[in-house]
Amino acid sequence: MERSDTAGWADGLAFERISGFRRVLKSGVFHPMANYLPAGLLRWLLRVTESELAAANWTDPGGWKSMVISYDGKPRQIADKVLVSAGTMSMALRNRRRLGAGVLARLIDETATGPAHVLCLGAGPGHIISDALLQARQPSHATLVDLSSDAFDYGRSLAERLGLTDRMRFVQGDVRDVADLLGPQQVDLVKMLGICEYLPDDVVVTIARAVHAVMPVGSSVVFNSLTPAHGTDRFFRRVLGLHMIHRDASDLRALMGQAGFGNFTTLAEPLGVYEVIIGRK
Repeated sequence: MERSDTAGWADGLAFERISGFRRVLKSGVFHPMANYLPAGLLRWLLRVTESELAAANWTDPGGWKSMVISYDGKPRQIADKVLVSAGTMSMALRNRRRLGAGVLARLIDETATGPAHVLCLGAGPGHIISDALLQARQPSHATLVDLSSDAFDYGRSLAERLGLTDRMRFVQGDVRDVADLLGPQQVDLVKMLGICEYLPDDVVVTIARAVHAVMPVGSSVVFNSLTPAHGTDRFFRRVLGLHMIHRDASDLRALMGQAGFGNFTTLAEPLGVYEVIIGRK
């Protein structure tokens, strides 16, 4: 069953879009070049042009540094200007950030009692949740959990710049151990954006069950699907070493349903790469 009270939640968001002509040019010229030119040649070109995005992915495929570069959208290197400023995937990532933050802010404002506590899994430095905390009208704070603490220094610096130091807590740990990590804290909302595409089905279900156990009835979890509509999966795998699992919204809803979530709502960003999905306990 789908919620019917989220109509218009994506209205007014400053999404990035691609014109019909650019779509044809990408699918007919640029995507085939990226996907089928020799991988060694493309890696050499990225090294020669000192691509920061490529270097970040070679070190940690899909990690927080590459996400920060894509979110910023203003790279210095020529190769990154193409990959980040005009690449469909990077544009879709920025759209997901806008949509995800908007959805989370709305859900924070739905919280009935006290300051809302948002649990963020695989959180990295916390760009999306910091956006949401600033947009929400109701008092709120967040606990950010990540297996690696690599991003936390950057995240704390980001929180300080935004005036959110007292509202964002960073915790290193396995998200499957969320009950132990939280202790007696109440959770009102869970953010799982940007992690399911890197995890097999059984791990997604295990994590979903772990968070379901610490959530009160009626609370929400927010996650996303990923489709190959970005057109460059072969490039990501061969050149950047980035292996993502593509699942549409129905696939993710089925997995989350195994953990006890339901009453789903699905909101798409306009490039058709990501859908942000809300599930209720």
